[in-house]
Amino acid sequence: RITVLDDGSLRIVNVTKSDAGSYTCVATNHFGTASSTGSLVVKDPTRVMVSPFSMDVTVGESIVLPCQVSHDHSLDILFTWSFNGHLIDFEKDGDHFERVGGQDSAGDLMIRSIQLKHAGKYVCMVQTSVDKLSAAADLIVRGPPGPPEAVTIDEITDTTAQLSWRPGADNHSPITMYVVQARTPFSVGWQAVSTVPEIIDGRTFTATVVGLNPWVEYEFRVVAANLIGIGEPSRPSEKRRTEEALPEVTPANVSGGGGSKSELVITWETVPEELQNGGGFGYVVAFRPFGTVSWMQTVVASPDAARYVFRNETLPPFSPYEVKVGVYNNKGEGSFSPVTVVYSAEEEPMRAPTTVLARSLSASDVEVSWAPPQENQHKGRIQGYEVRCWRHDEKEENAKRIRTVGNQTSAKVSNLRGNALYHLAVRAYNTAGTGPSSAAVNVTTKKPPPSQPPGNIIWNSSDSKIILNWDQVKALDNESEVRGYKVLYRWNRQSSTSVIETNKTSVELSLPFDEDYIIEIKPFSDGGDGSSSEQIRIPKISNAYARGSGSSTSNACTLSAISTIMISLTARSSL
Repeated sequence: RITVLDDGSLRIVNVTKSDAGSYTCVATNHFGTASSTGSLVVKDPTRVMVSPFSMDVTVGESIVLPCQVSHDHSLDILFTWSFNGHLIDFEKDGDHFERVGGQDSAGDLMIRSIQLKHAGKYVCMVQTSVDKLSAAADLIVRGPPGPPEAVTIDEITDTTAQLSWRPGADNHSPITMYVVQARTPFSVGWQAVSTVPEIIDGRTFTATVVGLNPWVEYEFRVVAANLIGIGEPSRPSEKRRTEEALPEVTPANVSGGGGSKSELVITWETVPEELQNGGGFGYVVAFRPFGTVSWMQTVVASPDAARYVFRNETLPPFSPYEVKVGVYNNKGEGSFSPVTVVYSAEEEPMRAPTTVLARSLSASDVEVSWAPPQENQHKGRIQGYEVRCWRHDEKEENAKRIRTVGNQTSAKVSNLRGNALYHLAVRAYNTAGTGPSSAAVNVTTKKPPPSQPPGNIIWNSSDSKIILNWDQVKALDNESEVRGYKVLYRWNRQSSTSVIETNKTSVELSLPFDEDYIIEIKPFSDGGDGSSSEQIRIPKISNAYARGSGSSTSNACTLSAISTIMISLTARSSL
């Protein structure tokens, strides 16, 4: 166990604690003797008690690789970790790697939110001033498959495409299926498409995409999946256009009508480009008088057209026609839309309304009424009436216009000037235009309402009643005479207002005293409502006060003096 080497060194193997002590080396020759003494200190060895072990994890998990040792506590110990031969920088890679343990004999490694890139060999290295050792473990990370490679369009027809590809990495979990996606200039992003086989298993690397639209440019990509999840898609294939085919989609919402005299207007919704199935796309418009046999046809060569107008002086007005619209492209003609009925253009109403009457409702409103013209319903069908109103000092072409709908034979014209002469005329209209105008009638709006608000408003409260008095409003020469007054009142907390009309300058309100009230007063006349007074707030009366006002005669005068509240408001000038 103990050997002196040729050079004089002393070798001790399997050192134990008992080997500790002082050692002296003595060298001798014929000239003399020399010696040297040194001490041997024996430390406890460093041993790995819990070593990291190989693990099989899934993407997104977090794990701890243990590395726990026993060592001589008189020595400092250093833990380091390497990943695939490179030391881990815990500051730089702190998002995923962290040293944990909390004691000097543990150097565990936590790996958070594991990604596929974290698969490999991890080594825990332990070092003191007298010894060093290491322990290793392999980490296998299972995740969704990698993207398939080399997606190729092998063959393409008008509605199908034959694809092939190579599998990508399975990331330690066998691929269970593939999904094919397609994109066109008309789609919103990538869309899953139907294939044959319908379900593509993980051992199949070809598929036929079906249900494609003819004459549309497609590109494809493939996505792999396994028990862990769905992987990243492959790079897109090259772009290829499907072959042409006869058009199958017909125009939707075929209708029409209106237009000018001797016209038949036919409209439809255009067929989207992705459903036109080929180049040279256009429309075939067919129509015939209702009840006849032969169709008239015309070709509209523009794929963006949505309207055709047939003009013929012999076309009877507002007559029914059966209409259908077909499609064609370079491959030939497709089918027609279902037959629908469209009416030819109307003629303007031929006669003017009669018995036009107008009367003034107020300073700003006039009502006009009329009788409908008697005429052939197929020549100038009436959809409504147009009322024109202009002031005497205005030009007729600047007249205010109001339109009614249907059989209504009266209308109200508002926002007019008071005490002014107006002219009104009525004419019928339909989709073809307006008919002749009636003779103009004259009407003078009423004088404006009084501009002066009620003044000197006084209110008294007595016996659960509120008594209001105010000064009479006198109209000016250019204003309508006062016919009476409107008293508007509401609770302070409510928005709905109640109204009382009176032809006097006072009013008595029976209102509960447990609420605050807001009151306004304004005159009214033939010209409408006049200017309103300022708002009057009447505060609620307490129960104690109400009881006091009903007490004995001896103190009635005192109570009356206290309880009768008089407020005089100076009227604001509205002149």
